[in-house]
Amino acid sequence: MYPDFQYLLESLTGSNMPEWLSIFKTFGFFVAMAFLAAAWTLSLELKRKEKMGLLHPTIRTIEIGKPATQAELIWSVISGFLIGFKIGGIFGHVAEVSPDPLGYIFSTQGSFLGGLIGAAILFYLKYSEKKKQELPKPELRKVTTYPHQRALEILLIAAVTGMAGAKIFNAFETWEQFLQDPMGSLFSSAGLTFYGGLIVATITLYFYSRKHEIPFKHLCDAAAPGLILAYGLGRLGCHFAGDGDWGIFNSAYITNSDGTLRAAAAAEFSDVVARVSKHYNDIATIPHIYAPAPGWLPDWLYGMNYAHNVNHEGVMIAGCTGTYCGVLPVSVFPTPIYEFVACMILFGILWALRTRLKLPLQLFGLYLIMNGLERFFVEKIRVNYKYDLGFIHPTQAEIISTALVLIGLLLLFVVSKRVKDEQPVS
Repeated sequence: MYPDFQYLLESLTGSNMPEWLSIFKTFGFFVAMAFLAAAWTLSLELKRKEKMGLLHPTIRTIEIGKPATQAELIWSVISGFLIGFKIGGIFGHVAEVSPDPLGYIFSTQGSFLGGLIGAAILFYLKYSEKKKQELPKPELRKVTTYPHQRALEILLIAAVTGMAGAKIFNAFETWEQFLQDPMGSLFSSAGLTFYGGLIVATITLYFYSRKHEIPFKHLCDAAAPGLILAYGLGRLGCHFAGDGDWGIFNSAYITNSDGTLRAAAAAEFSDVVARVSKHYNDIATIPHIYAPAPGWLPDWLYGMNYAHNVNHEGVMIAGCTGTYCGVLPVSVFPTPIYEFVACMILFGILWALRTRLKLPLQLFGLYLIMNGLERFFVEKIRVNYKYDLGFIHPTQAEIISTALVLIGLLLLFVVSKRVKDEQPVS
């Protein structure tokens, strides 16, 4: 696996790479690509709906030509200090920062000198910018803003609130680990629950859309294709980083001491359990299936051991001296790959149907159904905490995905029928 860009480039080139590249995480890169892809599709859909007359611009009056206010200058100093404090603290401390950059950002570590330099730079930039725009007499001007011009702002809000929701829901999903280290769990770069992010971001954007007079039903439909696309790209990040979002054990493949995989007989799984259970307790508790790949498919589609995974999970690779030396002793089903492929197919379907579904919320309802079914079925071979509800033992994702399917059906067949008299959405 490639937990960071240092590992990635060294693997691709066969040469040693600078240590500072380890700060840039593979998972973060794919998450950034996911948000950019979602912003692109959202902007295209908002523009299309604007041309159809379903979305309208907002007009607000602003005052221009004023010198920089005291509040603006103070805020530029504070933000500049925080940025410089954190960036400056990285220099000379790459080895300490790179294992958990997000944890470093939320820590008290940093460079006071870097903070002062950052504060001075942003103060000067803000002051000079306002000085250039200053007029002898400030003027009032009307500014027209179309919904598609807010696409990046919408995605930034979704990113921040979605990340918060993903961490909160992950805490409930991994409650025992969370209780052991609440702050470390909330502010670590690992452990995100997509559905938590989706729920919290949706609630936040509902109030945002009301504030900016964007019909929420049209915003939902415009975002639907991008949501499934972003989810699929995010799963690639999970896969290449090896962040734990994998399936149950496939005992048809076991790991050699050097981290490579080999085909195994069914009886060998018990030998591996006896050998590594002292170092890796999960091997005795996670279910396993013996399922060799058919001859016409590559083995990695059926089993991967996620060597050098970002969570340091598994056993140590013999002779490994790097930061990430963990490898699973037995292969697991690479469910992130399955979800990526499924999401790309579902994105194609939603993109093709976006102009054919004529009523508001139909496309979003279909998205909820597709996303819920996809996640529900992949949960059958994923490793997740199961709730004890007496006669059933579902995972958090199974509960939420079932709810999403039901909500999607409601939107697709019930709610959308009540707005037949409205102008078509496509």
